[in-house]
Amino acid sequence: MLIYFAWASGILLLIIMVCAARCWRDLRLNYRRINARGSLIPSPFGDIQYLTGGRGPAVLVIHGSGGGYDQGELIAEAVLNESFRWIAPSRFGYLKSDLPQRASWDDQAHAYARLLDHLEIVKVAVVAMSHGGPSALLFCLLYPGRVSSLTLLSCGVAASADPAQAKANKKGKLLKLIYQYDWLYWLISKMFRRQFLALIGASPTVVARLASQTRNDIDRLIDYMNPVAPRSAGVAFDNATPLPGNRIAAIQTPTLIIHAQDDSLQLYHNAEFAAATIPTARLVSYVQGGHVVILVEQAEIRSLVLRHIRDHSD
Repeated sequence: MLIYFAWASGILLLIIMVCAARCWRDLRLNYRRINARGSLIPSPFGDIQYLTGGRGPAVLVIHGSGGGYDQGELIAEAVLNESFRWIAPSRFGYLKSDLPQRASWDDQAHAYARLLDHLEIVKVAVVAMSHGGPSALLFCLLYPGRVSSLTLLSCGVAASADPAQAKANKKGKLLKLIYQYDWLYWLISKMFRRQFLALIGASPTVVARLASQTRNDIDRLIDYMNPVAPRSAGVAFDNATPLPGNRIAAIQTPTLIIHAQDDSLQLYHNAEFAAATIPTARLVSYVQGGHVVILVEQAEIRSLVLRHIRDHSD
């Protein structure tokens, strides 16, 4: 009996050592990746980090929770093409962008204006994903002359009393905890990927029907959130800051809203509220796709986004 226990203990220790070595290697590579790119500019809101790519009309790409300039780059790759110049900032508290004291979504919108001033860009199309939605909406509200069009991809917009919202909020709080620790995120995202996909709004039904390339794209999205510790302050800010709600009624920017009805992280009511409240809004919905609908329906959504931007470009 003792021999079997010793063998089991030895095997368990070996597994732990192998996992720890792989975790350390992956984190080292990802820290090297995020530190190798991205530019910094000073502002009244602290340092702002950003990355640019492509050539042509400018598009401000605003990432979601758990992101940074690197997630912005992935969003640009998914829905744009090389005929546009995209600018992907790291929002407050993400990677090397500072989180000001008592920060608000309005402050984040003003920080976008500062960044565009630095880049000498007068007007942009705006594409926002998930929790990038609130600051994108307020940027359109506060700087209407600087935005030609707005695209909301599975974005948070308004609070809800729907019982499903309480479940979504619990998911947000759990993600907030996970994003505090590099090793915990790595372990869960690697060893329990299916469960993690469900946590971020991709149901088993959606995952089961994914093509291999789409699976690869989602894997890349998840892996690019490593390391999470430099993003944890931003995730906490996202979860604690109220959504803009009825303020968006004053937005006049042509707005395209894309959302899946089965999104369990940013519920579909966000899209319905935005479509009913923004006078110029158009809603395109999908029955399935969850919170990763932009990858599940990538080809069609890219066509919709490009057409929307071009139709309203100066």
